[in-house]
Amino acid sequence: MAHYETVFIMTPVLSDEQMKEAVKKYQSLIKDAGAEIVHQENWGLRKLAYPIQKKGTGFYHLIEFKTEDGKVINTLETAYRRDERMLRFLTVKLDKFAVAYNEKKRNEKKASKTLAE
Repeated sequence: MAHYETVFIMTPVLSDEQMKEAVKKYQSLIKDAGAEIVHQENWGLRKLAYPIQKKGTGFYHLIEFKTEDGKVINTLETAYRRDERMLRFLTVKLDKFAVAYNEKKRNEKKASKTLAE
């Protein structure tokens, strides 16, 4: 089973509800294609390194998922390209070391949260 990670940046003119709706759309697209979402993070509104479409900030979101075949990638990236709310996106296939690193990072984050409480 192959692991993938996709990060996308949406335009900052969206309301919080519109941003969440867009994220749900891509989550359901991934699930409907037979993939399993392993982890996701909303990184929120961040400053861009350089202006994109005359915008200096954007909503960042990360979704990590696993699937048997890579067909979901073509469907997902086609949907990204057709969506005018999307500024940029990147989908990468994770090797076993990246998967292990992500799991370790998540476990450390959970441990630090429980220690803080």
